[in-house]
Amino acid sequence: MSNKKPLNVEIRKINTTNIYRKFLQGGQMSKQELAKELQLCIPTVTKNVEELMNAGLIQPTGVKENTGGRNATAYSIVSDAKTAIGIEITNNHITIAVLDLLGNIILSERYRGMFSDTQDYYCELGRLVKEIIQKAGLQEQNILGVGIGLPVLVDSNRQKIVFNKIINLDSNVYDKFVQHIPYRIELFNDANAAAYTEIWKNPNLKNAFYLMLSNNIGGCFVLDNLVYEGDTQKGGEVGHMTLIPNGQKCYCGQSGCVETYLSATNLSNLTDGNLQRFFLELERGDKSFSMIWDKYLDYLALTVNSVHALLDCDIVLGGYVGGYLEAYMDTLCERVEGLNSFGDGTEFLKTCNYKKAAIASGAALNFIAAFNESI
Repeated sequence: MSNKKPLNVEIRKINTTNIYRKFLQGGQMSKQELAKELQLCIPTVTKNVEELMNAGLIQPTGVKENTGGRNATAYSIVSDAKTAIGIEITNNHITIAVLDLLGNIILSERYRGMFSDTQDYYCELGRLVKEIIQKAGLQEQNILGVGIGLPVLVDSNRQKIVFNKIINLDSNVYDKFVQHIPYRIELFNDANAAAYTEIWKNPNLKNAFYLMLSNNIGGCFVLDNLVYEGDTQKGGEVGHMTLIPNGQKCYCGQSGCVETYLSATNLSNLTDGNLQRFFLELERGDKSFSMIWDKYLDYLALTVNSVHALLDCDIVLGGYVGGYLEAYMDTLCERVEGLNSFGDGTEFLKTCNYKKAAIASGAALNFIAAFNESI
């Protein structure tokens, strides 16, 4: 017996998918607009719109003016019909973000506190998740999952840690999360999660490298609009490229790694861990801060030039520092251009789309994308 679906079922699924994606891309749309753009008949569009409404995924949201006759009803996505939660865990902070089907951040909170691999910590994390669900007014049955971004490398099943030297987690921490967070959970490398936000914002993105400038330095190569993790999930680890031979000691055991020169803590440690305050002092013209920032930009330009020479693709600057770089891009681009052996400009260098909570957002967006693709 053949397991093949009848052709009309396949066609109906394709039509539903195409109509739903039009709503994701185009905001408000009428049945007439959908029929015209997708070259479908009105009865087909009407049937699919009704199915999506019955599923709670779209709703009438007004009318479209029509100079040639009656106004048409406009429909749009029920953006919070499904939601996902993303968490970033570092040694010093927890960031939790709630995202809707359009990738909008409904609510995000950052909590300061030292990580500890204890029952109390995981219990508190579960309490914070419950608290943010209540604050955001989420329906628990509509939560697609919880993605957790960590400064570690994880296996392809997103459940087990395969490499970790930054945070004191054991390889089976997944089981500890599951005990206190009663939703589907997946673990993500922090840089890969953050890079996914760029894929989400730019579905036409082909090849790019995401350089995460946070307390630890990470990277992710986006290849043909997909995160490329490497053969053993170690792809993109730019933080452990040698920047200065025999330079500062890195936690990995080597010396002169990019990590030791571009870590955001090199800046935030000057202002009691408050990176925003560092940039406020910089804007005020503090000379000591300006000197430190000037050196930081030198190291960043060297790193960018090396990555671009190797990969020849767009480079997106993200992470904690990336969120503040917009005002300093002209200066950085001048330095990068001065190092470029090919003299082909710096159009490839860009700042990130998600300025805040990128890791938590990216971890959540994986669930959102999977759901949208399932329609």
